[in-house]
Amino acid sequence: EVQLQASGGGLVQAGGSLRLSCAASGYTFSRYIMGWLRQAPGKEREFVAAISWSGSSTYYADSVKGRFTISRDNAKNTLYLQMNSLKPEDTALYFCKASSPGRPTYWGQETQVTVSS
Repeated sequence: EVQLQASGGGLVQAGGSLRLSCAASGYTFSRYIMGWLRQAPGKEREFVAAISWSGSSTYYADSVKGRFTISRDNAKNTLYLQMNSLKPEDTALYFCKASSPGRPTYWGQETQVTVSS
């Protein structure tokens, strides 16, 4: 059974930091591109960041570039999102996602991030 368990969310003041984790199991983690997406209340789900199989390439939404860092540990089957200089507009449900051409796409459980002003 494939599982993507996100954790690390919480309530933080503006300017603070959080580190999200996504622990994966049930599939070959190192063969999948991993990403984070988020959905704020009343808004569409949006891309936040993605990382290649090896971790050598990373991609960010303009809104988080320079503040968030995506990383992965293939030995631990875990994806991370370090979020610094958080803003109230970063408040959302955060999801991890695993994708690979020709293979099923997997979505993880959400974790809530709330940034107070």
